[in-house]
Amino acid sequence: MATCEHVLTLPVDDPSPNTPQGCEECLAEGTRWVHLRLCLGCGHVGCCDSSPMKHASAHFAKEGHPIVRSFEPGEDWRWCFVDELIV
Repeated sequence: MATCEHVLTLPVDDPSPNTPQGCEECLAEGTRWVHLRLCLGCGHVGCCDSSPMKHASAHFAKEGHPIVRSFEPGEDWRWCFVDELIV
């Protein structure tokens, strides 16, 4: 796995998910998602870019929190939006 400077800014423990049942915006809007991502900056749960609404990317664009991790069972990879790397 590659590294980037943004991993140095992550808290020791992952934040608790704000909406562990699914994508925060999709739940509010009544839309659907494909896969989920957890923002490691604040605990926002958003849907992936394969989902119709792409809320995880929209959250990054709005808030600037650079790293998400997969919020899918059995997956533990992390993605840096800034460096476009799995970290």
